[in-house]
Amino acid sequence: MDQIAKDTQKRIDKILDVLKQDLDTVRTGRATPSLVENIVVSVYGGSTNLKVKELATITTSDTKTLVVTPFDASIINELQKGIEGANVGLAPAIDGTLLRIAIPPLSQERRGELIKAMRQKLENGKIMVRQARHEAMERIKKELEGMEDDIKRLEKEVQKMVDETVTTIDQWGKQKEEELMQI
Repeated sequence: MDQIAKDTQKRIDKILDVLKQDLDTVRTGRATPSLVENIVVSVYGGSTNLKVKELATITTSDTKTLVVTPFDASIINELQKGIEGANVGLAPAIDGTLLRIAIPPLSQERRGELIKAMRQKLENGKIMVRQARHEAMERIKKELEGMEDDIKRLEKEVQKMVDETVTTIDQWGKQKEEELMQI
């Protein structure tokens, strides 16, 4: 019985992890490594992510500047081309053996677009959570047929998980919107 609740919680946790990573990619006008770490770069005859452990370390020198330090200085031009070609509105500049990326301020119009995109991502996350609830409820009714007390208890437990998750998603949305509106 409780396995259903555990499975549902695992699924919800995975949904939250994916949603959090997705929200981290929404640019807020502040320098964060997540803005560039998933950019795909063509190096060594193939394509790979810029992620920290693969090609370079990504740090912030201040709130408006990212520093990308490649592990192999010979690929710095490829990293620059990859970031420029990703169409994320960033222009890296080569500074010796590293790249400096100045994060330009967001226009009011762009902030509105990003808030709209962020809200869509949040809504998609809520839809996935509701789908997980629906599947859990179906499984509860199927596996516990005839055990009304257990069905009601598990349904309440699953609904509580969903309510807490939706509250968390809403809090993330408010926090991200505040970050986007800061100038």
